[in-house]
Amino acid sequence: MFVKVYQYHIQKDKVEEYLDIQEKTLEIYSRYLDLHTIYLNSKVDDTKWMEIIRYKDEDEYKRSINIINEKKEIQELFESFQSLLVTDNNKIREEDFIET
Repeated sequence: MFVKVYQYHIQKDKVEEYLDIQEKTLEIYSRYLDLHTIYLNSKVDDTKWMEIIRYKDEDEYKRSINIINEKKEIQELFESFQSLLVTDNNKIREEDFIET
């Protein structure tokens, strides 16, 4: 399995919007990829979120992600997502892993 892990900080009062965006995004991704996603919210810092996405394999991910990213709807959802990030901590950390 190929795994992408993201970490970011969402404004406390924007969690519902965040989850709505994630649901819409997952719907689009699922059209192209076999995946499983979980969202984790830190118990220490309630603005901190971790998103873990498991894909069937890295090749499938690479073949599909460019097609997905070209979709206007995905671009709009990503812009909306960025607007929910905590202003003074708006970086998105991204890492790749292999599940063994």
